[in-house]
Amino acid sequence: MESWYRYSASAFTWLLVFGILIVFFISDYSNSIIRFYAPRPESSEPKLELQRLIVSTPDPIRAVGSRRSIDDHHLPNRLINTSVIREPKKLSRSGPQLLEQGLARARASIRSAANARIVTTATFKNDNDFPVGDVYRNPSAFYQSYVEMERRFKVYVYTEGELPIVHDGPCKEIYTIEGRFIHEMEHGAKRFRTNDPQRAHVYFMPFSVAWMVKYLYTPQSFNVTPLKQFVSDYVKVVSTKYPFWNRTHGADHFMLACHDWGPHASQGNSLLYKNSIRILCNANTSEGFNPPKDVSLPEINLKGGYLSPKLIHPPPSNASRPYLSFFAGGLHGPIRPYLLQHWKGRDNDMQVFEYLPQDKDYYSSMLQSKFCLCPSGYEVASPRIVEAILSECVPVILSEHYVLPFSDVLRWEEFSIQVETREIPRLKEILSAIPEEKYRKFQEGLRVVRRHFMLNQPSRRFDMFHMILHSVWLRRINARL
Repeated sequence: MESWYRYSASAFTWLLVFGILIVFFISDYSNSIIRFYAPRPESSEPKLELQRLIVSTPDPIRAVGSRRSIDDHHLPNRLINTSVIREPKKLSRSGPQLLEQGLARARASIRSAANARIVTTATFKNDNDFPVGDVYRNPSAFYQSYVEMERRFKVYVYTEGELPIVHDGPCKEIYTIEGRFIHEMEHGAKRFRTNDPQRAHVYFMPFSVAWMVKYLYTPQSFNVTPLKQFVSDYVKVVSTKYPFWNRTHGADHFMLACHDWGPHASQGNSLLYKNSIRILCNANTSEGFNPPKDVSLPEINLKGGYLSPKLIHPPPSNASRPYLSFFAGGLHGPIRPYLLQHWKGRDNDMQVFEYLPQDKDYYSSMLQSKFCLCPSGYEVASPRIVEAILSECVPVILSEHYVLPFSDVLRWEEFSIQVETREIPRLKEILSAIPEEKYRKFQEGLRVVRRHFMLNQPSRRFDMFHMILHSVWLRRINARL
């Protein structure tokens, strides 16, 4: 009996020790589970950061430009990689985090196409619009980017502002593109426009600088203060009414202006000038144009609002072009007087006029010339570049500090010639030395890219409107192809 009690006491002791160990183990394991799933503290006001995509390339045009984060906007030369690793969490379908997730997927597919030079989209084989040729920096990456834009890109157009300066613009003559783009964004681009600002990747401020000049500017005063004031007031309205401007300091907002004074008007708000995407015809790097964030806008002159039928259907490539070069235009800026001084009336092969003779037609002269001279006027852009492309007359760019349109995508050296202004006295020598085979290749390139410089109404895939929008898309995801 005594041994039984001894055995019972011993067993009870071991059971007690084992129970204590079990309780201790469960308690520690439970605490570890709680620590693993406990939510980590988040910042009280998470700020949207515009992401960056880096594509390794020796081509400086493709190099990725830096984009200032909203915490470092005061550090002008700092390169910031805002890519971060975040804890998985449930996202609101309308939140900025989900938008960034979609853009990250787009970047990945574009990067894959850029590096492998293949397209991951299965439908490209049946797409007649697929870009082909040496005129593209990377046709596969461009196509993949364009398809991602069609699939994802959403633009919110601010409804604030009244006619005629806002929601309207010139739709004919020299500043045609201002009004046509605004009209297409407000009434035609249903695929890209969203009425829910929470779903937007970018925000468009639809004012027209050309109409500001018409209605606010005092002629001959050279006082652009009213333009700056209008822009300042507009930004104040949208930044007060909505949270989106303040969220990124304007980095995901854009404006468009073809008037020469577009850059001056954008100075009405310092954040717009420094951070926002400015789509400008006057794409002059010596006057503040910043290629990593700003967009060069093609200038097109639609007289009466219509493109000349001669440019819609140019003659075949084997048609005779008896003249070596052609130019006709006024003495605007420093380059044209120099051009006319050396070539006006000097050589029949070099058809250079200040005023076109009455027996000659402007577009017919382009169609009869192998090269079309495109000197800058008071500002760097010229509608002659687009006219030359559409007439398949090889553009000869005579300009300084000019960022050519769609340079993110296009290799301009494959369908145009850039000549330094100091070489103007040697123009005939330079143009005559170009082999016929190379000239034919220039012409082939022009036939490929002309669709990108057509301003259609309604717009069509890969035309000028969509190329402008694609340039904005690239800057929103900070990519170069």
